[in-house]
Amino acid sequence: MTVSRARSLAALGAATLLATAGVAAASAPAQAAPRHAAVTATSYAPAATAKIHPGTMMYTDGAQCTANFVYTDAAGDTIVGYAAHCAGTGSSTDTNGCSTQSLPLGTKVSFVENGSLVSSGTEVGTGTLVYSSWLTMKSKGETDPNTCAYNDLALVKVSAGDAGKVNPSVPDFGGPTALSTATLAAGDKVYSYGNSSLRGGVTQLSPKYGTSLGDDPADGGWSHPVYTVTPGIPGDSGSGLLDADGKAIGVLSTVAIAPLAGSNNFGDLSKELAYAQANSGIAGLALVPGTEPFAPSF
Repeated sequence: MTVSRARSLAALGAATLLATAGVAAASAPAQAAPRHAAVTATSYAPAATAKIHPGTMMYTDGAQCTANFVYTDAAGDTIVGYAAHCAGTGSSTDTNGCSTQSLPLGTKVSFVENGSLVSSGTEVGTGTLVYSSWLTMKSKGETDPNTCAYNDLALVKVSAGDAGKVNPSVPDFGGPTALSTATLAAGDKVYSYGNSSLRGGVTQLSPKYGTSLGDDPADGGWSHPVYTVTPGIPGDSGSGLLDADGKAIGVLSTVAIAPLAGSNNFGDLSKELAYAQANSGIAGLALVPGTEPFAPSF
């Protein structure tokens, strides 16, 4: 496994580390992502055959992450989200987005399937980084500690030729049904879908069922700590979190080492998206609901 810059898993003694794995991506020439026609709900690829969807692997300059949800804007662009730290250039323990350096907007991102420890997988599409909460917070001089710690969302505009490969539904679960603005109480059911290559291609381990540990008021509503089976691991960064109603509520940011070993922290998507809507310059930015009904098996 190759490691991109300092984005490694060497410093495991920290309380949390970014859930990113540095895995070599399939190589392809850089290209711009031109504007494309609106992709309506009726023109999305079928969920069963879509190549780009929540849970798709995303590679950025060697770092691997997982897509959370699909978004659109006033121009009808097709946009996929992951974690801002997936384009960060610090170490795995640099979790403060207000102080850590990141790759610039315009960076190419590859959508990949079947990546593993022995293969970089097959590139099924490309996109361009068009928003990073980390870059935005640095440029604004953001100082609120909770915002700096938990605002971890980046957006990638899908290239014109690949927009027809997209479906917004979460594999296995369906949804999202809408954007959640609620809090999570201890014991609330949650669902996520990770696609790290560290699972060796065992897709049965990608769907994750779990429970909330209860939101901490001290986090100002920015954080949702959860336990899931299987737990999120490096490479799952950016994965979306669904609540019991199938609403999109979070984005996987960190893996906890202490004090709640094995738990994961998801940034609050409603706050992250509101920050992007206010500061990204992307007009009409909004979450796209899934075309498939939310129907978890338990």
